[in-house]
Amino acid sequence: MAPVVAGVGAALHHGGISWWKAVLALAVAMAFIIGVNFANDYSDGVRGTDDDRVGPLRLVGSGVASPGSVKAAAFICFGIGAVCGLVLAIATAWWLVVVGAVCIAGAWFYTGGKRPYGYAGWGEVAVFVFFGLVAVLGTQFVVSDRVDLVGLACAVGVGAVSCSVLVVNNLRDIPTDTESGKITLAVRLGDARTRILFAVLLMTPLVMSVALAFATPWGLVGLLTFPLLWQAYTPVRTGAQGPALIPSIGTTGKAMLAWAVVTAVALALTS
Repeated sequence: MAPVVAGVGAALHHGGISWWKAVLALAVAMAFIIGVNFANDYSDGVRGTDDDRVGPLRLVGSGVASPGSVKAAAFICFGIGAVCGLVLAIATAWWLVVVGAVCIAGAWFYTGGKRPYGYAGWGEVAVFVFFGLVAVLGTQFVVSDRVDLVGLACAVGVGAVSCSVLVVNNLRDIPTDTESGKITLAVRLGDARTRILFAVLLMTPLVMSVALAFATPWGLVGLLTFPLLWQAYTPVRTGAQGPALIPSIGTTGKAMLAWAVVTAVALALTS
């Protein structure tokens, strides 16, 4: 939800938008994020990556659902997102079909295929691109037919904190990922440097709030999310390991949505 909210806010800063397109953009985002989670569950499960999982239960790895049903659920979600995206492309620009296809491919090959890029340390780059730049600027474009520096600042902020969700998730899983051969960026960097990366990414939205102040002083309201961001950082800062890091994942997600909402409202009200 956060990238769409931020994209709509950036668009509203310069005038009116197409609300029905905003609703479809949200549908695309929700369908794709649910789809990618099903896809990851399926691919990690059949590879055996989730056989000794530290985090919450996975469907395939735990045996709760069959691999085929989880794979089907993933592609049903991708299909829903593709249909909604096709409508947006017809109404906005046909080249968005290519963007959508790349997004679906990126979702599947993150942990799927013979050489998943998520197993080679490229997951954070993909999250920043797809959940930050593409999702925020794509939303701004389809609802207002433009992108600008305000949208870019929102995209960087959302993309960075979205990356931090993956970073702390992979920080938690360093021991099990190392054993299973899943060479994430956290495995490559090691525990200490991954914690530093998490801090940098987590605080990036606050830097973007300062940058947005050049468009409107109200852009600084994003700084109000600092306590929530700090709460998300606390387990990482204090050296928590394994399951003790799980609360940080949820709080980081909440902080991302909170920053997107307050920033979008500020931008919309100062158009």
